[in-house]
Amino acid sequence: MDIVVCIKQVPDPDIPPAHFRIDEAARKVVPPAGVAPVMNGYDANALEAALRLKEQHGGSVTALSLGPAGGRETLKRAIAMGADRAIQVDDPALEDGDSWLTAAALARSLSKIDRFDLVLCGRQASDTDAGQVGLGIAELLRLPALSPVQKIEVAGEGLLRVQRLTDDGHQVIEVQLPALLAVSSEIGEPRYPPLRGIMVAGRAQIPTWTAADLPALMADGNWPPLERKLELRRLYQEIREAAVEFIQADSPADAGRELAEKLREAKLI
Repeated sequence: MDIVVCIKQVPDPDIPPAHFRIDEAARKVVPPAGVAPVMNGYDANALEAALRLKEQHGGSVTALSLGPAGGRETLKRAIAMGADRAIQVDDPALEDGDSWLTAAALARSLSKIDRFDLVLCGRQASDTDAGQVGLGIAELLRLPALSPVQKIEVAGEGLLRVQRLTDDGHQVIEVQLPALLAVSSEIGEPRYPPLRGIMVAGRAQIPTWTAADLPALMADGNWPPLERKLELRRLYQEIREAAVEFIQADSPADAGRELAEKLREAKLI
């Protein structure tokens, strides 16, 4: 089974929110200086799922990323974890694009790769939480898609049995390959790169494709233009406020009754 995993490099989500800044003009997160970005967490889960499928059923794993040159470190980590190869798509015309532009560029990249049975990506990225790119790729490539996915099993030749998360549990769905699955963290924790993998990644050659290297048209001429940008995205920085009120009463019983009344007023009980 030949698998392509779409990977995004994001600002480290473990940094305290107060250290982030939102660039309103560019509509993007500005991480603090000196803090290295990381592989998107859900994409790391997707990579782990791909590596497990490869170990069980053979095949290959290719890591694909769209972003500037700094993203090569994330691709090297993917190789260190066990990916067979990595490809970076880097072009100024594609920087800071919306979900549609990103999906279009990655779909064209997958078309250039040509040979794949399965595309895996994270259910969403931690910097925008949009969850749109994977499904956009599937739409452009005419692939069946499921999201969010917590388990993947091979059910037969060219057939997968997938557990898709729902609000009250999960669905079990069989999907024919080729397909795209957007993976959730329930699928399993990503492995740590072994020393041997780190050494292999250090020597790995990662090709870089520009927009000019990508196929201009699908077979039916239906590719969207890479110049299109919807510019609908807006980011907000989370602000948390806390307040404390001490309840004074003549006895613990009176304090309990007053606490219960306040909780009822706040509709917490």
